[in-house]
Amino acid sequence: MVIKKEFILLAFSFLLSLTLVIQALIAGSEARIFLPVFFVVGTGLGLLRIVVNNSIKKMKGKSFIVKFAFFAVLLGIGIPFQSWFRVNVLFAMDSAILPRSIGILVLGVLFLTFLFSFLKKKKQVQLN
Repeated sequence: MVIKKEFILLAFSFLLSLTLVIQALIAGSEARIFLPVFFVVGTGLGLLRIVVNNSIKKMKGKSFIVKFAFFAVLLGIGIPFQSWFRVNVLFAMDSAILPRSIGILVLGVLFLTFLFSFLKKKKQVQLN
């Protein structure tokens, strides 16, 4: 039952993303160039989120210095990249296509999150 729920969420996020891209292609919108790129960026962010969460789970029992170094490096790379992305990409885009681009970016994150959750639960069911 749990796998079915995960699969439905996975399929829904992918189909919604595909619908947005097809709609932009049919309409000849300027967004047709950006939507696939933002979906890929979103899946990359979803993968990064999963890797960071797994790394944080492994921090139990580590010294304070290791934890501090991990978060310092994470923030030292993440904050400048986020600032660059916001200023040079998002603020430079046409405001008419910005909501769809951000929406598909979020859908990319959700898609990858649901995909990993689905695969993890499927693997657990196979092992039992």
